[in-house]
Amino acid sequence: MLHYDAYMRTTLTLDEDVARLIEEEVHRSRTSMKLVVNAAIRTALAAKQERREPYRTRVHHAVLAPGLDVSGFNRLADELEDEVIIDLAEQ
Repeated sequence: MLHYDAYMRTTLTLDEDVARLIEEEVHRSRTSMKLVVNAAIRTALAAKQERREPYRTRVHHAVLAPGLDVSGFNRLADELEDEVIIDLAEQ
């Protein structure tokens, strides 16, 4: 778990285009780099959380083919489980 004080100092290596955008905003807004970077990160992360849509799946309605014995599925599962139990007992 990360622990940090109210103010966390860190060193970032920015791409040239990002550094230029930050410098332009510092100049345009006549504020500090710290305020510009914090505001940009807050805005980007908040927007990302708002865009996140809930996970959805599509329902697939399956129909058994004619002639399949539904109880046969359980019988097969029981037989496979029995084989595993016998193999473990033999070891």
